[in-house]
Amino acid sequence: MLNVLTLSSLFPDSTRPNFGIFVERQTAALAMRPGIAVRVVAPIGLPIWPLPRAERFRAQAALPLRESWGGLDVSRPRFVTVPGTAGRFHVAALTRALIPVIDRLRDERAFDVIDASFFFPDGPAAVALGRRYGVPVSIKARGADIHYWGRLGATRRQVARAAAAADGLLAVSDAMACDVAALGVSRARIRVHHTGVDQARFQPTDRATAKAALALGGPVVLSLGALIPRKGHGVVIDAVARLPGVTLVIVGEGGDRAALQARAARLGIADRVRLVGAIRHDDLPGWLGAADVMALASSSEGLANAWVEALACGTPIVITAAGGAGDVVTSRTAGRITQAEPEAFATAIRDVLAQAADPWAVRAAVRDFTWAANAAALHSHLSELVARAGR
Repeated sequence: MLNVLTLSSLFPDSTRPNFGIFVERQTAALAMRPGIAVRVVAPIGLPIWPLPRAERFRAQAALPLRESWGGLDVSRPRFVTVPGTAGRFHVAALTRALIPVIDRLRDERAFDVIDASFFFPDGPAAVALGRRYGVPVSIKARGADIHYWGRLGATRRQVARAAAAADGLLAVSDAMACDVAALGVSRARIRVHHTGVDQARFQPTDRATAKAALALGGPVVLSLGALIPRKGHGVVIDAVARLPGVTLVIVGEGGDRAALQARAARLGIADRVRLVGAIRHDDLPGWLGAADVMALASSSEGLANAWVEALACGTPIVITAAGGAGDVVTSRTAGRITQAEPEAFATAIRDVLAQAADPWAVRAAVRDFTWAANAAALHSHLSELVARAGR
């Protein structure tokens, strides 16, 4: 039996049901494999003093310290964050908070390996814990954990030291692996571990019926992601302004919402831009199935789950060359990779609309992106670390 302790500060809870849902799906798929037992520690950072979003933090503080979530045994210790310090003290605070919790879990049942599913602050804390408990540690790089925390002056050194000290390293794409290697570790040490998608739920449907169910008509472009500058929704709005008769649906929530609404109004296309906010992950296939194109002008990504989910629904994508774009846009049927510039995006969207590709041919681009394959690769990786450690 392989006993795994999964550590992830990116994990859903009742206040944030979509937060890190891909980590939940990965962990659940791993736990379903024979010969393996998984427990999850999903720490929650709470600020040392009240902030404008105090209501959100109060809700998170009230979450149970341990619960069954989606069939997984999940512990949710709290750690203190200090606003204005650029994450400098996150790792120390997290490690202190984790030790008593993991001591109790170890007393219940020993574990063989720590699987850190996000690089910061989880990775450096996992390395410290691995030394404390004498078990190997794997850390996975996903995107912002390297592109932001791995480049920020206050935390870069902590991320680099964790990469050097970890027993195993995973990355969501080859491009992400190269970004980790740039921290000073050998590329040969990093294994590419693609995400998965529920192929039964995310699959092509009748597009006209899906559009009617959402009161949509005509060509539809969907932009999916948090409303933050890095996702480039403004570029897509500018592009759609160049495409008469095209409706843009933006799914996601964030601080840029008012600015994006104002941008659409300024361009005279407010009637063609729908910001629907955050939606349940279970409702996402309906929106993706209604779209003719999914467009996302990200300035950085690892390998966006939105790309894979759209393609699984038979919806081609127009994206930038960020991260693992080339891992999924492997043909013109799957979509286009272009510059994060309005005219370039407009041209690419127009081309994809004109090609009217067979949705099942589009889906073929991600036929190997399954949670079963993801879990099998992770199981193999963690087993190898344990065997190498002689446990």
